[in-house]
Amino acid sequence: MDRLLYGVAYYDEYMPYDRLDKDVAMMKAAGINVVRIAESTWSTLEPQEGKFDFSHVDRVLDAMHKGGIRVIIGTPTYAVPTWLVRKYPEVLAITNRGPNQYGPRQNMDISNPDYRRHSEAVIRALLGHVKNHPAIIGYQVDNETKAYGTAGPAVQKLFVQYMQKKFSSLDALNKAYGLDYWSNRINSWEDFPSMVGTINASLGSEYSRFQRQLVTDFLAWQAGIVREYKKPDQFITQNFDLGWRGHSFGIQPDVDHFAAAKSLDVAGIDIYHPSQDQLTGTEIAFGGDVTRGMKGGQNYLVLETEAQGFPQWLPYPGQLRLQAFSHLASGANMVEYWHWSSIHNSAETYWKGVLSHDLQPNTIYEETKTIGRDFQRLSPQLLSLKKTNKVAILFSNEALTAEGWFANGLDYNQVLRSFYDPLYRHNVGCDMVDPSSPDLGKYSLVIVPMLYAAPASLLARLEQYVQAGGHLLVTYRSGFSDENVQVRTTPQPGGLSKVCGVTYDQFTAPDKVGLQGDTYQAKATDNQVTTWMELLTPTTAQVLARYEHPVWGKYAAITENQYGKGLATYVGCHTSDAVVDKLVTSAVKKAGLWGADQELAFPLITRAGVNQRKKNVHYYFNYSATPGAVRYPHGAGKELLAGASVAKGQSLQLAPWGMQIVEEQ
Repeated sequence: MDRLLYGVAYYDEYMPYDRLDKDVAMMKAAGINVVRIAESTWSTLEPQEGKFDFSHVDRVLDAMHKGGIRVIIGTPTYAVPTWLVRKYPEVLAITNRGPNQYGPRQNMDISNPDYRRHSEAVIRALLGHVKNHPAIIGYQVDNETKAYGTAGPAVQKLFVQYMQKKFSSLDALNKAYGLDYWSNRINSWEDFPSMVGTINASLGSEYSRFQRQLVTDFLAWQAGIVREYKKPDQFITQNFDLGWRGHSFGIQPDVDHFAAAKSLDVAGIDIYHPSQDQLTGTEIAFGGDVTRGMKGGQNYLVLETEAQGFPQWLPYPGQLRLQAFSHLASGANMVEYWHWSSIHNSAETYWKGVLSHDLQPNTIYEETKTIGRDFQRLSPQLLSLKKTNKVAILFSNEALTAEGWFANGLDYNQVLRSFYDPLYRHNVGCDMVDPSSPDLGKYSLVIVPMLYAAPASLLARLEQYVQAGGHLLVTYRSGFSDENVQVRTTPQPGGLSKVCGVTYDQFTAPDKVGLQGDTYQAKATDNQVTTWMELLTPTTAQVLARYEHPVWGKYAAITENQYGKGLATYVGCHTSDAVVDKLVTSAVKKAGLWGADQELAFPLITRAGVNQRKKNVHYYFNYSATPGAVRYPHGAGKELLAGASVAKGQSLQLAPWGMQIVEEQ
């Protein structure tokens, strides 16, 4: 990676008329130096079985190379052609809603042998055809891959084989999952029931883990094929996506990102977020922190983000620049829009690209020009930003899935984000780690939201982390069950009661319950307990807050325990975001991580790292429609956008939706 990449997805196949040369000229004028092609158009590449047409790919590759624009080739397997479904109807997945119908993308069973066989054929045909083209810098395997809920008889058979490998006997399986309940016991492998109707959270969660493993295996399989063709200086990536709430929001429940990324050279992500007055940058930061973690802190590629996007996402002037540089501040080495031009007839007609439907220059295009010029000019200073953070949030796909089985009103991603967002808003750098992450000891503070399902080994690691001097902030419904979603028989929080110095055996859904006193200086309307509360009894812990209630007032709500050389804070109830903000702030301060940058707060956001020149780089963003100012607290440097010198203590003026970037000298 020798420069920042600034790009678009480009589909010559979709164009209403031939304008390739004009598009290349406009891209060059905007500083676009990379395009992604081919990932959506299997039916164009292979109009009939075994008959290939690479004319669109060839003309784009040649035109882009002539224009000095690099190309990422996508394997075209996430939308299947009509002939494949006609000849092999079982390619379409059967889900808990019944058989899929042809039409949408991602409607197939990624484990189906006919789908796999023809996917391999088109991948090999495409890559064998293009592998020597000098424009290609990398390959994207599939796109936003998931198992898509596949649950038909063939997949069920694979699941039974998976379970036979996991368990030595049916007796062991029945005991681990408590299948005697409601006569769910399985007494013969031939009797193994379909997972579509299961009511057993343990078995259902295992099936979700199996489906995520299908994704990991599928991507590794594709990456293995691509690796046979790619050159040593070309990369393999995947366009992962996040959980969705009308925009990118939390952890993707259907993919183990950290496991799936192992077969890739570089992690890729799409990040879509609110805009206009709702633009905060939080989703950009969160998505970047997750993706950076996929490859142990490596820089990553933003393979999709919005230029115009949905009508409600049309950015205000200046916001496109703010967004682009915010991606770099999290460690991205590429920002790529989906897509170059707005499509004229499709399911995504009104998901607009850089160009509108008239395909003419517009205000968005003019703003891309400023970004492209600055990316090109500042690549030496901004490329490959390395970030070292002392705070981590430990997330778990297993806990997310397991928690979803219980109708208790709690939402894993909502709780996770309620603890992540205060870190972002107070300018505390954060890494996202999962149970496979090897080294928790490098963090001063580890936050663990709702770790409902976890093996004893992970809980022991958290205990050892605190004993060695770390600060652990862990929430309600953690440690409750083992990795098989079997509730522990030890006092709760199971496996964490010793390190947290607290136990409980009762919990309830609160009604008119608050927190006593004003420990967290929240408004009365915020100082409330909702949805879930655990009736905590301290053993060695200090009580930070009790419940305000005539009956439950004798129980602790939030505690703090000195353990070994470290500190463990346990939050036993679901509270308002305002109280969580105070909790997180307190934990950061106790971990010794509150400094000059934390004296700023949203909408003034600062992000930092070390560039490839081994110099500290500080980004300052104003996520507001009103001007802002910050007092620069670091070593003397140079503001990169304007080229002006900056002294320690100098006031930096930030325009509405504006930014400044300082490289220390």
